[in-house]
Amino acid sequence: MTTLADMVTQMEHRLATAQGDVREDFSYYNSEHRLQAIGVSVPPEMRNLIAQVGWPRIYVDAIEERLDVEGFRIAGQSKADDRLWAWWQENDLDVESGLAHTEALVHGRSYITVSASPDENGSPIIRAESPKHMWADIDPHTREVTRAVRMYRSPDSPDYDGATLFLPDKTVMMVRGKNGQGRWTVRESVEHNLGVVPVVPIVNRERLSDRYGCSEITPELRSVTDAAARIMMNMQATAELMAVPQRILFGVAQDALAADPEDRQSVIEAYFARIIAVEDSDAHATQFTAAELRNFTEVLQELAKQAASYTGLPPQYLSFNSDNPASAEAIRASETRLVKKCERKARMFGNAWERVMRLAMLVTDGSIPQEAYRMETLWRDPATPTFAAKADAVTKLYNNGQGIIPKERARIDLGYSVEERKQMDEWDRESPMTQLAALYGSLQNETGTDTE
Repeated sequence: MTTLADMVTQMEHRLATAQGDVREDFSYYNSEHRLQAIGVSVPPEMRNLIAQVGWPRIYVDAIEERLDVEGFRIAGQSKADDRLWAWWQENDLDVESGLAHTEALVHGRSYITVSASPDENGSPIIRAESPKHMWADIDPHTREVTRAVRMYRSPDSPDYDGATLFLPDKTVMMVRGKNGQGRWTVRESVEHNLGVVPVVPIVNRERLSDRYGCSEITPELRSVTDAAARIMMNMQATAELMAVPQRILFGVAQDALAADPEDRQSVIEAYFARIIAVEDSDAHATQFTAAELRNFTEVLQELAKQAASYTGLPPQYLSFNSDNPASAEAIRASETRLVKKCERKARMFGNAWERVMRLAMLVTDGSIPQEAYRMETLWRDPATPTFAAKADAVTKLYNNGQGIIPKERARIDLGYSVEERKQMDEWDRESPMTQLAALYGSLQNETGTDTE
């Protein structure tokens, strides 16, 4: 029989095995020094000229910046659910959700844990976790988490010395002594009997054969990023050695170039002023032509185009747009692939957040209402039309209440937040015309007649 200590040890090993990929993903996102990116033939003294290229970060951040949750709507409701949004706000998920999305895009997955509040009437505790410290086993048949572990390390410990084990019936806090080298022992156990593990993974680029996800920084993007780093390094080396014309002096003794003939290591100040005076009548000078750096910049521009084709980033994101400024319509057209990709990410990540909210209902209420299984995550529009264009389109669709969408839908399409729409509803009820219409309707109900 597998003990709790064995479970933690097994998942700790799986977490450690995955850390190689996690570190590599982060090195590309964070533009860290990678010797393998510059090739083995580069001498060590040139490695100081490496210039990291931040295209992976630009790509990941461009997607994450367009993923903003604005609420949750349960089946049968016309507006976002107030209680679920209150849980979202109380757990600072406006900020934490962005961090979870970034981790999922960079590493292929992140995790959300749900636990009960210590207060009887408090909100559930919802926390985002990084794959650097957490691992979850996923059943390939049911696609559900069967168990998960969150590892902890004390500041003075080189290894993990604490862990939280999440199981379908309980959550167990465990510790390990001897500087993280001993056996795991139970410190505290909480019986929740939920029947499910209170952990939801947010998975990016999930496949039927891989439920743990893949990084959005794809191999082809990594290859052009490394190539650009090599080109940048070579361009810097060329600029250092050959960008300034090199002089050649014939018929000049080495002593004539020293400020002090007794000190062969000194260099005359006139050399730095680009002036060299020699008394020898037989001396003459010439110079090499300075190196042309345009071939490097053209290669970098071509690599940027390749990166754009792989990622769908608009040209202006990678700074290779044309000399003539693009129109607003051209800019929106160039963002089509990026917007569509963000919509796909919102659908995948939204499914995870819906599961989180259903799990929070289970933790708080002890059951999940049937309507919650048809919950919908509300996302802000990832496109970037001008406000004037959006307002014009929404006005035509609403058409003073005679169009195809109601007023609430028009306000949602214009991007107003939940709280802003609530305030607008209050203003609508306080409007004299609204009050008159309500009075007119009540008179009709009392008399049972239609007033001409």
